[in-house]
Amino acid sequence: MTGLLTSIDSPADLRRLSRQQLRPLADELREFLVQSVARTGGHFSSNLGTVELTIAVHYVFDTPHDRLVWDVGHQTYPHKILTGRRERMHTLRQLGGISGFPVRSESEYDAFGTAHSSTSISAALGMALAAQAKGERRRAIAIIGDGAMTAGMAFEALNNAGVTKAPLLVILNDNDMSISPPVGALNRYLAQLMSGRFYAAAKQVGKQVLSVAPPLLELARRFEEHAKGMVVPATLFEKFGFNYIGPIDGHDLDSLIPTLENIRRLLDDGAGPQFLHVVTKKGQGYKLAEADPIAYHGPGKFDPAVGLVPPAQPPKPTFSQVFGRWLCDMAERDKRLVGITPAMREGSGMVEFHQRFPDRYFDVGIAEQHAVTFAAGLACEGLKPVVAIYSTFLQRAYDQAIHDVALQNLPVVFALDRAGIVGADGPTHCGAYDIAYLRCIPNLAIACPSDEAECYRLLTTAYELSQPVAVRYPRGAGVGAALPAQPESLPFGQGEVRRRGRGVAILAFGTLLHAALPAADALDATVANMRWAKPLDRELVLSLAQTHDALVTLEEGAIAGGAGSAVLELLAAEGVSRPVLQLGLPDRFIEHGDPALLLARLGLDAEGIERAVRERFGMLLRPARATLAVVPPAA
Repeated sequence: MTGLLTSIDSPADLRRLSRQQLRPLADELREFLVQSVARTGGHFSSNLGTVELTIAVHYVFDTPHDRLVWDVGHQTYPHKILTGRRERMHTLRQLGGISGFPVRSESEYDAFGTAHSSTSISAALGMALAAQAKGERRRAIAIIGDGAMTAGMAFEALNNAGVTKAPLLVILNDNDMSISPPVGALNRYLAQLMSGRFYAAAKQVGKQVLSVAPPLLELARRFEEHAKGMVVPATLFEKFGFNYIGPIDGHDLDSLIPTLENIRRLLDDGAGPQFLHVVTKKGQGYKLAEADPIAYHGPGKFDPAVGLVPPAQPPKPTFSQVFGRWLCDMAERDKRLVGITPAMREGSGMVEFHQRFPDRYFDVGIAEQHAVTFAAGLACEGLKPVVAIYSTFLQRAYDQAIHDVALQNLPVVFALDRAGIVGADGPTHCGAYDIAYLRCIPNLAIACPSDEAECYRLLTTAYELSQPVAVRYPRGAGVGAALPAQPESLPFGQGEVRRRGRGVAILAFGTLLHAALPAADALDATVANMRWAKPLDRELVLSLAQTHDALVTLEEGAIAGGAGSAVLELLAAEGVSRPVLQLGLPDRFIEHGDPALLLARLGLDAEGIERAVRERFGMLLRPARATLAVVPPAA
């Protein structure tokens, strides 16, 4: 690294550079980014694509006084590097380190915390109108990707912003569309001309002059729209009330900076919301990422000189991959099955299903609300929809799950990926709440498989039911349980005893069963694999309560309102008085970090479970017997 990047500790330092120094700074920043992410892992190709855009926005606008809101925020590593966090990039996404997303408490330059899609325009509009209400002179900039623009929330915000005079700039970072031949010197000139004061003033004067002759005004308006439409897709955004500018090359600083400067002046002149369309390339500047931006979207550690290398031994299949295999196996058996994803084909393990059953695969874009109601419509017509969705993304379609699916008791299967601790993605993606927020919905059942084989079988069970069912499973791999040769189900609403002990019974919901078993060996406790958070296995719970001195509930989800709460409700309803210890995720947001370290810190590993039980029920524990009564899982 030369002296340019090391001299930048804030955007104020950046703004002291000459325009000629920005290109070499971009080269340094990109190289630093490659070396940094290679050591830590993290989002990669998206960040390589925003280097020049990040430099240009901070160079032209007075951040943090001007509010900069990044949509999703997985493309903000260059932003973090330029805003005083360069020396902490080695801690990225690690326990105690900086987040992979914007966090308000981390930096004054992170104007709004993000990680879920399509929130930026709404937030930036709120900030822009708040500045007007307070009499403050500041601008708000939202940077949103073309994928995030598919969400209804983005268009709701555009619709609202277009009837205001907010000092708002929306930058569409289009990294999927290739730059067409008109993008170049001519298009750069047109973009700068259209963003300039002369163009805006001329357009306004023309409207005033021609207003006395409506037919001429309408003719001029149509001519303007068609002339611009020959070069740019302006009509849609201008109908929303924005002044559309672009598309321009998002890697060309000589185009970006003068255009942004012109837009800044328009905002200061009260011209109202502006829309800048920039075209960038994911993986820009690193050939391997340019060639395969999906593979380099969120890689682990790698050697930049070599790139990604397949592991020497094939890793255990992840729960997402198990779901993908089940989906294909079930689709072979039942032609009514259709698969739905809100733009998470790879993450949800649906690539093979898409390839094998393209006519039964639906990617609806980043539109979770639509995905759920779309599934309801399919179910109304006799199809069997499976919605593959992350636990935290289903939160965005809560009303649809209640009103459109559960109220009508439609047979929709929700395959809830990323349930529980997610690790490096942190609190925005932590699947802590699905049991609590789904358990209160009538007609909807919740399955909690303990391993891959049980996940496969419970998905089958859910599919065969004529009601909505959510099957929740964690990120990553499980214990490596062998999958059934073909889809087969398990009894609905029934758990099993996996170890018989004395004194204390541990009721495990999900994969923490495998931490409970060694803890139970040390405690000589009984362990039940509950399998279902709703409906609870009533007979099993009451039997364990009658034959044990105390119960422990264990779940990788929020204690508040979770499966343990369901057990307490059942005992209270039946008039059974037994002490119950609830173990799970506490009433706070869980930070990012290695999942195993987080679970240990939360007391949800084997040692933590044993320790918590001894502290609470030490007087009830009995000396361990010489022979352990271990019950194998059901065949």
